[in-house]
Order: sequence, then C-alpha cells, then structure tokens
Amino acid sequence: MTPSARLAAAIEVLDRILAGAHAERALTNWGRASRFAGSGDRAAVRDIVFDALRRRRSAAALGGGLTGRGLVLGLCRDAGQEALFTGVGHAPLPPGPDEQGRTPVAAEALDVPDWLLPKLRESLGADTEAVLLAMRNRAPVFVRVNLRKATLASAVAALAGEGITATPHALAPACLELGGQVRKLQTSAAYLEGWVELQDASSQAVVEALPLADGMRVLDHCAGGGGKSLAMAAQADLQLFAHDIAPQRMADLPRRADRAGVDVTLTAAPEDNGPYDLVLVDAPCSGLGSWRRDPEGKWALTPERLAELVDLQARILQRAAGMVRPGGCLAYATCSMLRDENSDQVTSFLAKSAGWTLERSLALTPLTGGDGFYLATLRRV
Repeated sequence: MTPSARLAAAIEVLDRILAGAHAERALTNWGRASRFAGSGDRAAVRDIVFDALRRRRSAAALGGGLTGRGLVLGLCRDAGQEALFTGVGHAPLPPGPDEQGRTPVAAEALDVPDWLLPKLRESLGADTEAVLLAMRNRAPVFVRVNLRKATLASAVAALAGEGITATPHALAPACLELGGQVRKLQTSAAYLEGWVELQDASSQAVVEALPLADGMRVLDHCAGGGGKSLAMAAQADLQLFAHDIAPQRMADLPRRADRAGVDVTLTAAPEDNGPYDLVLVDAPCSGLGSWRRDPEGKWALTPERLAELVDLQARILQRAAGMVRPGGCLAYATCSMLRDENSDQVTSFLAKSAGWTLERSLALTPLTGGDGFYLATLRRV
C-alpha cells in the first residue's frame, strides 16, 4: 500500500470507531477484509488510527470536522503532509473549501475534554501542559528483566540477537526500554523463556517502592493480568496471593508465573488467607496515566464515571485495610494523575480510619518516562 492508501484505510477504520466500534475490533475487521495489506501496512494503519485517537480534538479542529477524514487530514496538516490527499489511485480526495480547518485552542489544543482540564491543572500544576502534550504521542515500550533468570546484560544481548534494541531506564533497576523490532518481542526466546515481561517503567517503579522482604505474606488485591504479582515475586521470596473481582482477568497468570519461575496462588476469597504483611491495591481508576496506550478511555471518561470510580476506590481500600495485620502495610496505587483518585483518596481514608499512618507517596507522570502513576504506602500502627 502507498502512504496515501494507508491514510484512506485509516479514514475507513476511524469512521467505524466514531460510529461506536471498539478500536481494536475495527482494526481487526479491516485487516481481515483487506487481505492485500501486509503486516507493515496493518501496523502503519494502526499507528495512524491511534495517533488520531490520541489527538482527536486537535486533529478534528485542524482537519475541519470530527470524522475519519477530518482526523486524518488534521494529522497530515499538523505534520506538513497534506499533499498526500491527491485523489489519485487509492489516495483520499484533496481538501474541499469546507475543510480548511482552524487552530485548536485551550483544552482542545491539549486533547482533553473541557471539564477535565481544570482538574488536571489542580493535580499537575505547572507541569499540566507539558504532561498533556507528552500524552498526545505514542508511549514507549518497556520490559522488566526477570532477575531470577537473567541479568540486564544477558537480556539486552538476547533481545539484540533478534533485532530488538533494549536500553536500561532510570525508573527501575530491571527496566529496559525497547526499540527496533518491538513487535517481535512476544515470539522472542527472551520472552518465551521468562527472561523478560512487558511492563511499563512506572509500574515497575511502583513495585520497587514497596517494602517487600523475604518471607512476607502478600496479597495483590486487584491483580488484573498479574504484572505486579510477577514483579513482586521477582523481588523477594514471598507467600504471594492474587485476587481480582473478575477472575477471568487472571486466567493467564498461572502460565506466566510458571514461565517466570515464581509461585502465585490465585484466590477468590482473599480474607480466608489473611492477615497479610502487605496488601497491594492497584485500584480500578480512570486510567488517565495510561491514555497514550488506551486513548479511547480519554473520551469515554465523564464526571459521573469519575465519581463512581472514586466511591469504588474508597470501598476497596476499606475492605483491603481489614486484611492487613497490625504493623503491616497497605499500598494503594492507581495509573491516574488526578488528586481525586490519589492524594485526596488517601487523605479521606486516613480521616476515617484510626490506627493508620502515611509512610510515603510517589507520583509519576510521562515526564519521567513511563505512564502516569501514583503510590501511597500506609502502615497499620
């Protein structure tokens, strides 16, 4: 496919997404119906689609409308590539007089909903614009080296042998940032043999900040796919339990743990195995810190949904606190950068819960390299 034909394909996919289809489903359906498209074409179309979703408001303004064509035209105008709209062959038609577009302003220029920008300014202060501009771009790809099986040097060498460049990242001691043939990672020997696991740098930094030690009983209370469970197991010899309200999310965890050479016990009733020395609550949240990877979430979040999440987080914290032994630790984390979900949530918990003290907190944004993340460790005194 020519570059112009890829633009036309992205327009088609984006129109389906704007009509209500999920991005991954729309891309999969297009790929199945477009047998002529090679793997490079599919990857390029995917990149255009996700760039358009990350920059939906600014691209629509520049391109003259919130349509697939408007979004792709806006991206091309911003990149100085409007000349690709030639109408020749499979290329999109040249812009018409009603597609002149305009310069985006305020929240539109930062690609966030209007209602959210004041909250972000409260939470991020002087870094607001820089953070939001960084979130308009694709996120880096990171792996965590499983130090039980490999060293950073041996993992770097193994990945390089398969054309994947890897560079140590400052956020965590076992973190590598990938380049080159990243899409080959999950078929690489280093991945299949459990030397490396996909995990964002900020997520790794959160686990590194936990007060873990050999022999501790630990619960990963909102485990999801289990990435933090595996990272904790690699850091210390633990009696480790994983729980999630939707057990199907953990379906792949036993296989991943076996590949990594660690033990994780899945539990549907975490209270039955308590009390614990440490309970990690990686709470359901807006996902704001990871919107570079899931830009659809940016446009789906509403004030009402945020309020529901804050209430849910508070209830999960109270439940998890009851499973921590005296002297133990409750760790609260989100992949959000909003005070409502982070420091305000912890302040509210401490005001309502006697016998707890805040030991430390950690706030990360894309300016530090990884996703936006928050961690607070609370001690039961």
